[in-house]
Amino acid sequence: MPLLGRALALAAPALATAALLQIPAPAHAAVVPDHAVIICQSASFYANYDSSSGPTGLVRTLYYGDKVGHTRGAHPVYNGWAATFDFGPNDWGYVRDECIGGYGSW
Repeated sequence: MPLLGRALALAAPALATAALLQIPAPAHAAVVPDHAVIICQSASFYANYDSSSGPTGLVRTLYYGDKVGHTRGAHPVYNGWAATFDFGPNDWGYVRDECIGGYGSW
């Protein structure tokens, strides 16, 4: 077996293992968020959502007209809490789904 063939034969299992061990990106990060705005007077923006206790880690309050992103059907919504991208500081969190609207308005 030529040297290149042996090197590939030895590397293939390691590459396959590395591919299997890669941790996928969060579901909400895989799709570019649709432009939207906050339509409630104020909306709490949480860092995470725990299925047993609800939203956790209050980050800040968003206000009417703040620019956010959420792609309906692609980004998760858990018990009314939608994975949302805040275009202000450019970070992900969770906001009540009914507080997101004005899709494509900017």
